[in-house]
Amino acid sequence: MEQRIVSAAGREEDAVLDLSLRPQRLAEYIGQEKAKEGLSLYIQAAMNRGEALDHVLLYGPPGLGKTSLAHVIANELGVSIRVTSGPAIERPGDLAAILTNLGERDVLFIDEIHRLNRTVEEVLYPAMEDFALDLIIGKGPSARSLRLDLPRFTLVGATTRAGALTSPLRDRFGVISRLEYFSAEELEQVAVRAARILGVKLDPSGAREIARRSRGTPRIANRMLKRLRDVAEVRGNGVITRDLADEGLRLLEVDELGLDRVDRRVLETIMVKFGGGPVGVETLAAATGEEVETIEDVYEPYLIQIGFLQRTPRGRIATRPAYEHLGVSYPVQGEGSPEAQTRLL
Repeated sequence: MEQRIVSAAGREEDAVLDLSLRPQRLAEYIGQEKAKEGLSLYIQAAMNRGEALDHVLLYGPPGLGKTSLAHVIANELGVSIRVTSGPAIERPGDLAAILTNLGERDVLFIDEIHRLNRTVEEVLYPAMEDFALDLIIGKGPSARSLRLDLPRFTLVGATTRAGALTSPLRDRFGVISRLEYFSAEELEQVAVRAARILGVKLDPSGAREIARRSRGTPRIANRMLKRLRDVAEVRGNGVITRDLADEGLRLLEVDELGLDRVDRRVLETIMVKFGGGPVGVETLAAATGEEVETIEDVYEPYLIQIGFLQRTPRGRIATRPAYEHLGVSYPVQGEGSPEAQTRLL
């Protein structure tokens, strides 16, 4: 996948930035009001009883603050947090080492929990339900089962694909919260807060422009702010205004709707090579040189959200607004037009 300014996927170079901008308390966390309201209530109830918080599953598109919210939960509980990811836990022994080093009521955060190895997942079930770890020592006739008691901990799992979780794992979470895309007003607050922390001079019009092009995702807003800070220092007077934001984002090939070069290439491939569709995702992946999972998880959600793409049983179809936005002539209505294809579905 190409490096993209509008990609919600994290990058190593942004790790320090994300850490410095991460809210520490629920009161500092902008947006996700429904999720925050519920979590605040459950956290307070658990603390009043002196118990560990129920296991929490956070799901939603990438870049919306699932990792930040996990750290906030640990801070609100006043406990330590241990961070790992599904792909990093390769064997049951890896999970056992993490669990046995947790303190009472600590938080274990597993990102991309849907990618857990099935063998590891089986070991996780009794750990979540009974706070015990069942291990097999040895092999063959001499093998024996060993049960280790664990401290009562809180597992916070994060995933972008809740449907990929197995039912037994999903059912063991007591609190399940979906994180929604941010509104333009919330993203404006995110940009202003980040600018204050980073010491960047951000004009209100510049904040609105960043919010408008951030695709409802705070991680993208923070990344844009970082890039525009460089533009303001070199080409401006250090202040990010609307005009400077527009100039900087055009340099990064991000248009007024937040689409970048890759988004436009995906749409143009459907329009020009396949007459607007429908085209299968495997064919689209081969034509654009991208992975099927990348198209489904990274490119399509926003294009569908703004009405530029339709996902149908027969394939992907580019809509009339997408043609108008890219300045491509819309096919004459007839048997092969996208509108006719949509009516056939």
